[in-house]
Amino acid sequence: MIAYLFPGQGAQAKGMGEGLFDEFQELVAKADAILGYSIKKLCLEDPANQLGQTDFTQPALFVVNALSYLKKIKETGRKPDYVAGHSLGEYNALFAAQALDFETGLKLVKKRGELMVRAVGGGMAAVIGLEEEVFREVIERNKLTEIDVANFNSPTQIVISGPKDMIEQAKPIFEDAGALNYVVLNVSGAFHSRYMENARQRFETYAAQFEFSKMEIPVISNVHARPYKQQDLRTTLIHQIVSPVKWSESIRYLMGKNVTQFIQVGPGKVVTGLVNAIQREAEPLIVMEDEVCNEQEQEITPENTSINFGKQFTAESLGNNEFKQYYGLKYAYLIGSMYKGISSKEMVVKAGKAGMMGFFGAGGVKIGALEEAIKYVQKELNNGEAYGMNLIHVPDHPDIENNIVDLYIKYGVRNIEASAFMSITPSLVRYRLKGLRRNAKGIVIPQNRIIAKVSRPEVVEAFLSPAPQNIVNKLLAENRISRNEALMAMEIPMVDDLCVEADSGGHTDHAVAYVLIPLMLKMRDEAILKYKYNKSIRVGAAGGIGTPQAAAAAFILGADFIMTGSINQCTVEAGTSEEAKDLLQQLNIQDTDYAPAGDMFEMGAKVQVMKKGVFFPARANKLYDLYRNYNSIDEIDRETKRYIEEKYFKKSIEQVYEDIKAYYPAEIIEKAERNPKRKMALIFRWYFTYSTRLALNGDKTNKVDYQVHCGPALGAFNQWVKGTVLEDWKNRHVDEIGQKIMVETAEYLNERYKALTTSLTF
Repeated sequence: MIAYLFPGQGAQAKGMGEGLFDEFQELVAKADAILGYSIKKLCLEDPANQLGQTDFTQPALFVVNALSYLKKIKETGRKPDYVAGHSLGEYNALFAAQALDFETGLKLVKKRGELMVRAVGGGMAAVIGLEEEVFREVIERNKLTEIDVANFNSPTQIVISGPKDMIEQAKPIFEDAGALNYVVLNVSGAFHSRYMENARQRFETYAAQFEFSKMEIPVISNVHARPYKQQDLRTTLIHQIVSPVKWSESIRYLMGKNVTQFIQVGPGKVVTGLVNAIQREAEPLIVMEDEVCNEQEQEITPENTSINFGKQFTAESLGNNEFKQYYGLKYAYLIGSMYKGISSKEMVVKAGKAGMMGFFGAGGVKIGALEEAIKYVQKELNNGEAYGMNLIHVPDHPDIENNIVDLYIKYGVRNIEASAFMSITPSLVRYRLKGLRRNAKGIVIPQNRIIAKVSRPEVVEAFLSPAPQNIVNKLLAENRISRNEALMAMEIPMVDDLCVEADSGGHTDHAVAYVLIPLMLKMRDEAILKYKYNKSIRVGAAGGIGTPQAAAAAFILGADFIMTGSINQCTVEAGTSEEAKDLLQQLNIQDTDYAPAGDMFEMGAKVQVMKKGVFFPARANKLYDLYRNYNSIDEIDRETKRYIEEKYFKKSIEQVYEDIKAYYPAEIIEKAERNPKRKMALIFRWYFTYSTRLALNGDKTNKVDYQVHCGPALGAFNQWVKGTVLEDWKNRHVDEIGQKIMVETAEYLNERYKALTTSLTF
């Protein structure tokens, strides 16, 4: 299903309509006759700087929108299933539906612009970042009775109208309430409000002379966010001048009607941006009947609508709505980080543009490359799409964590995935506390958000608690946080959300989702009561999710969102070699194994890795056994050392140690020289770096030593897509995979629900 959407005032720009005026000369001549000036000259040259004036803007936009629509129909030969327009654009929607002809539409718009420009003394402002419920609380609490809502543009963008002085006075009130931005608009009047009543009355008199034809395409009205009724067409159009533009609800209605393509017809990208935001932040509106409320009826609320969400799941309805709104997501679906940039910047951008959130795999990435990745992602995702970066715990190098946090704070990275943490570190606390503020209700609002991947109760407890006081005091003493930030630290947890990591690729505790998720939900609820937090903490699920059935199990267990990992490294966007992807594509569910984690070798931490076609897990475990059984490299027998040199390292132990000395700081080497066991650990750890590099670079001569972190989810995914176009990794894209999983998860849940209910007897 396709909907064509027409922009309204604000989309105008000098040069708009270029090429259209010569193609549709007959209509342009009619426009010039009606307007009394050259519409082509106004739009392309604007010699008198009139294009921004309401009485010129509205006719100009109507003409360009109308010609753009005719051009679109000529090119595609297909009319849309629905049409809608934002404010002025609604006249173009009615033109597209053949309710009015070109001349009638232009005459109405010309008069509308003339009447609206006379309404002086009013103003408008866009309030960004507040949900409607909070917005209305602010209006009521502060008795802003002279202010009306003009546009519900998206769930978190509301435009207000009112007397100019009241619009200016309201700015600090909304900012204190938590608005991310408050933009006073450059308009002369309080459009779409009670202050346009005089214009409405005059427009009603003028419009009485025109007749309207039968609509050939459903038109969604700004007034009701429902299709126009033919018998009410005139009164609805007239009332639009004093009514708020219910754009967000209109798009949600169309989403509920299974519209999958929203195409802006006309200049600019404002409407496209709003639609993208609505799809990320809101769910489809499922309406049983296309009933349009009378103008005098009460405002639409959840209690008095014919909305029926029923038992039907959709891809967009799965998961926690608050979670999706908080991060601006369409789907409760995250793409977890994979180190060394395997979760690439391209992967993060793909996810963001599809209404998901991906985390860049910052672990092991040099600081310069990480900075470039941040800049790339921020450049590509510049319309509010969600993205995140990884912060992995580096036990031996706290300076690495600190440098990464410095970078995230510098570039305003607002979402991070904290992984492999066994305790709370100063760098993590500093990131969390930077920019804390209180809203109008006195509630502490974090600027920087943390989603922690966890699998152990003691780690969960640490993240659910406020920042450790000793770390807060230390950061305050070092002037790394402010006194206010230190005081507010005790009122919020260390995380916004938790992601329960069951048996997964990479670092793993062999945990079982069926055990972990209920326990973590219980711990979450207890922490909220204990610390009296003012907001919820969502709990998601990761590990083993590679099919709709696995995703469905996670949601049924109570997960607020899901996170995938292993399946994404066998895609076009993954930042690893084609050789590694070729091997990954062949895996089944039994083709993974456990090996020591190179970054936590001495601690005995484990990672899950690819086993099929490689010797890495066996060789890595052999090295760890040697480390446990010997106190130095010199104690190991000569034959074993020679075998390791020839088969594992492909160079002598002495050469390996020279590489280590060139890489590690002098203080690390000095400690190794004093501690033979530490020196042995460094030598063995070299193999883990080497094996990772082989896989990333696709070294064809040493495939058996590839280290590839992977869980059984990829094997399950490979079996699921076998025999389809997705069997070949070259056809796999992370956004399409995510959408496919969410869509088929909803279908699976609907089938299971139906099967369950039909099998019950009473």
